Amino acid sequence: MSPFVLPLLLIALLLSGIRVAQEYERAIVFRLGRFTGTRGPGLYWIIPLIERQQTIDIRTKTVDLEQQETITKDSVTIKVNAVLWFRVVNPADAIIKVANFNQAVYQLAVTALRNIIGQHQLDEVLRGRQQINASLLQLVDAATEAWGVKIELVEIKDVEIPESMQRAMAREAEAIREKRARIIKAEAELEASIKLTQGAKQMEESPIALELRRMQMLSEIGIDNNTTTIMLIPSEFTNAAKSFTQLVNQGGRGKTSPPDPASA
Repeated sequence: MSPFVLPLLLIALLLSGIRVAQEYERAIVFRLGRFTGTRGPGLYWIIPLIERQQTIDIRTKTVDLEQQETITKDSVTIKVNAVLWFRVVNPADAIIKVANFNQAVYQLAVTALRNIIGQHQLDEVLRGRQQINASLLQLVDAATEAWGVKIELVEIKDVEIPESMQRAMAREAEAIREKRARIIKAEAELEASIKLTQGAKQMEESPIALELRRMQMLSEIGIDNNTTTIMLIPSEFTNAAKSFTQLVNQGGRGKTSPPDPASA
């Protein structure tokens, strides 16, 4: 046996323990089954045949939670799906304290989503997603803290409701819009009546303003291509014309016609 074989084998054995971890990776090292520490990033060395490692990715992961059919607090069956963002902040706990942290986080988030939806009514689910997302984030993050996992964000992506409920909500929304339109119209009519009353009082105090308004109405009528034009005559003129007509009629009845010469 060559004297160089044993040193070469020893060098190869030592070199086999060299490892490299990426910037986003951490290595959990076990020595004869016992946890010894976390290595990386960069170049490091483990004892061959005695130590073994398990590499874990500490980047933020995105998990699409599958659609869940659940019942709201007001007994409406809906389908909800969500998106979860999380990352490992303590690689040792993520490996030692839970068998599969990815699956554990997923199942916990799905269960928490169903529980949160069951505590809210349908209107709250549709209109208060931010509050539900915050509650879901707090609940899941508190449970995964012991696993060395940090929940960064939870967002409800889509809410699917039955067609019968969609039609009922559409009728409700239409009724609300009609109610709002009627209220606005009534308020406008009330405001217009107040303005007209104020204008009438001012015209009553100033006859000139009334005449100017009549002239303005004539000009507005003349703008359109009308075949008939209505003339608005002040009431003073009509009263004076009536008085003059009465005087003329009375004067005519007081006169006597001269005698006819032929009859004489």
